[in-house]
Amino acid sequence: MWQESKFVHRRLDCPRRAKKGLPVELSRLHHAVRAGLAATEDLFPAIHQAYAWVHQAAHLLANADIALIGMVKRDYQQLLSTMTQQQERLGVLAPAVKHFQKVTASYWDGLFAYYQVHDLPRTNNELEQFFGTARHVERRATGRKRASPTLVVRGSVRVVAAGASRIFPVSAAELCPSDLAAWRTLRHTLDYRGEGRRKQLRFRRDSQTYLTLLEELLCRSGLPS
Repeated sequence: MWQESKFVHRRLDCPRRAKKGLPVELSRLHHAVRAGLAATEDLFPAIHQAYAWVHQAAHLLANADIALIGMVKRDYQQLLSTMTQQQERLGVLAPAVKHFQKVTASYWDGLFAYYQVHDLPRTNNELEQFFGTARHVERRATGRKRASPTLVVRGSVRVVAAGASRIFPVSAAELCPSDLAAWRTLRHTLDYRGEGRRKQLRFRRDSQTYLTLLEELLCRSGLPS
C-alpha cells in the first residue's frame, strides 16, 4: 500500500502554510498575472470583438450549404463590410482587420470551391503534409537540406510514386504501363522539362557562350536552305 507521505509536498502541504499565505514562488506568479491583466485591461474589448468576427466567419464557412451558397457569400461579404466599417473600434488591432481582408480577397476565388465541387477537401493541410513527408524522405536519402533539382523536374511522378509505395507494395508487373500512348506523352513532358533545366544550368555557368550559340542558331534558322 502506498504511503501518504510520498505524496506530501515539503513546502505546499506544510500545516503552517495557511497562516503564512502562498509560497514565495506562487506569490510572485500571482502578482505578475495581476500586473499583466491590469496593464492589458484596455485591450480586451478589442480582442473580444476581433475574435467574435473571426468566429462568425468560421461559423459561416463551417455551416455553408451547397443549395444556399449564394446566401453564404452574401452574408460573408456583409461581415467583411461590417469589419471594415467598425475596424477603428479595435484601436491597435485595426491593422489585423486589414490583413484579414487582404488574405480573404486573395483566397476569395477558391474560398467556396469546397461547397461546389464534390469530394474536394476543405483545406490543403493533408496535401501539404504529403509533400512535407516527400521532402523529409528525400532529405534522409540524399542528405540535402533542400529539394533536389530532379524533384522539381520529375516531381509529378516521383512524389506520387514515393507516396504510393509507402501505402502498399508495388510489384514488377504493376510497373508495366497499361497505356503506352499516355506513358510516352508523360516521358516526353518530363524530358522537355529536363532539357529546359539543363539549358538553365548552361546559361548560369557561361551565359556569354550560351547566348552566342543561341544567336548563331537563330541566324541559321533564318537563312534560306
